[in-house]
Amino acid sequence: MNPSARVVSVEILGQHYSIRSTLSEAYVAHLAAYVDQKIRSAADMAPTTDTVRLVVLAALNIADERFHAQADEQADGEPVVDRLVRLERLVEEALAPRPNGAGA
Repeated sequence: MNPSARVVSVEILGQHYSIRSTLSEAYVAHLAAYVDQKIRSAADMAPTTDTVRLVVLAALNIADERFHAQADEQADGEPVVDRLVRLERLVEEALAPRPNGAGA
């Protein structure tokens, strides 16, 4: 077991879970809230009260979101991290001090 892991208590569909994680407590809570919201959305759309079916539907919806995001990134031809690095360089260049009389 990882010595830096800690137990984070979360609630999903009214059930309390203890999650052992090295991630921040706030991030784990955010993830749990997202999963809870996805399960509740599946419940609103599906005519079932079977929790397992709702969890499977939510998992499929989350996977679909992930695959669409990945496809969008690939379609752009440039990974998000690379675009952020390029944008950061542009901002740094725009904010860089200019010699007297140069620029705008």
